[in-house]
Amino acid sequence: MPSKATCFYKEMLGNGVLPNNYTFSFVLRACSEMSDGLVGREVHNQVLKLGWEGYDFVQNGLIHMYVNCDCVVGARKLFDGSLNLDVISWTAMVNGYVKDGQIEEAKILFDEMPERNAVSWSAMITGYVQVGMFKEALEHFNEMQLAGLRPNHAGIVGALSACGFLGALDQGRWIHGYVDRYRFELDRVLGTALIDMYAKCGCIETTWQVFNEMLERDVFAFTSMIYGLANHGQSASSIKLFFRMQEEGVKPNEVTFICVLSACSRMGLVEEGWKIFESMSRVYGIEPGVQHYGCLVDLFGRAGKLEEAKRVVREMPMEPDSYVLGALLNACRMHGDVELGKETVDSLMQRSLDHGGVHVLLSNLYASENRWEDVAKVRKDMENKNVRKVPGCSSIEVDGVVCEFVAGDRSHFLMEDITSLLFVIKTQLKAVGLDDDLITELIPG
Repeated sequence: MPSKATCFYKEMLGNGVLPNNYTFSFVLRACSEMSDGLVGREVHNQVLKLGWEGYDFVQNGLIHMYVNCDCVVGARKLFDGSLNLDVISWTAMVNGYVKDGQIEEAKILFDEMPERNAVSWSAMITGYVQVGMFKEALEHFNEMQLAGLRPNHAGIVGALSACGFLGALDQGRWIHGYVDRYRFELDRVLGTALIDMYAKCGCIETTWQVFNEMLERDVFAFTSMIYGLANHGQSASSIKLFFRMQEEGVKPNEVTFICVLSACSRMGLVEEGWKIFESMSRVYGIEPGVQHYGCLVDLFGRAGKLEEAKRVVREMPMEPDSYVLGALLNACRMHGDVELGKETVDSLMQRSLDHGGVHVLLSNLYASENRWEDVAKVRKDMENKNVRKVPGCSSIEVDGVVCEFVAGDRSHFLMEDITSLLFVIKTQLKAVGLDDDLITELIPG
């Protein structure tokens, strides 16, 4: 255990025994694992005092220690002062910037590396995923293989996450094939990454297959599976799996409850959802957070129980955020309660949470009741306050290439062909008798 290692080190000093380079290597690793910067700095002082700082594995141990103790400045100071850096030193420093969220600094250092290994490539892939730069993550994953390096476990997990967010199913399948071909162990982390990727790409049958192949399933695997089922119209299976995980002795976490409460909401299972919400603190000792209350508001709101939804907002132990009030506003739109909707928007405005989507929801609510003067007023207010709705963005993989589309953007080089095809689809939808308003909602413009 790392704590025992540091205790033995202190006992060693107390008995007058001087540590050597091997001692420092092990005790610095212990400090890194515990993220114990206080002891780590004491060890660093002892290293300097005894003159062991020139040894590669002591120096790398110090850089790792500062990185794992969230002191990237200290790590960089050591890095810049060293005369004999190796691939381990460079990779540790790149990883330090990645952990600190400084992806641009990590990229600059990565590009300067005289030699790169699978760990340094994987650090960049993981870093890009952490900051939401999924296309860049996949580009690095592909470049890594062109450089003749095999992706390691961390690189594969990062690339699978990027595939899931981008909907890059073909690339995700290729990575899955790579995992099988090189006989990677389908452990909990890798299995969960595959489940998450296939679920986000809509391949629920394959998701089940991966889930059932896993020899050991933890709360993250179950939660990813529950989330995937709930998001693809299989809420009943999602709720069933929630109870199965408990039968298998796996304790749900906060995210699990968000997923299963959302499933109950979509199914209209108000009583079941309330029981599950109530069991959080009573059975599992998990205090509901703002998102859980938002799910509860959505549960009551979708079922038309607007008074109960309003009571949840009023009595929840923390300030409601845009998620909670947005769920209430959406329920008002669904059930035509204009006055409660206006009241909810006022609450959002008081909290400075009135983004463009909120105003559009209120406008749609007025429109559903034919209150066109109020619709015009909302639109005018948006103009006066310079409120803009954030354009929707979607991505699709075509022949292994991920293409992004932003609402209102007509810059795609195949825009003419896309427009022509949409016109054909609209014509066919009209021919089968679909309502014009519904067609416009499906294919705007």
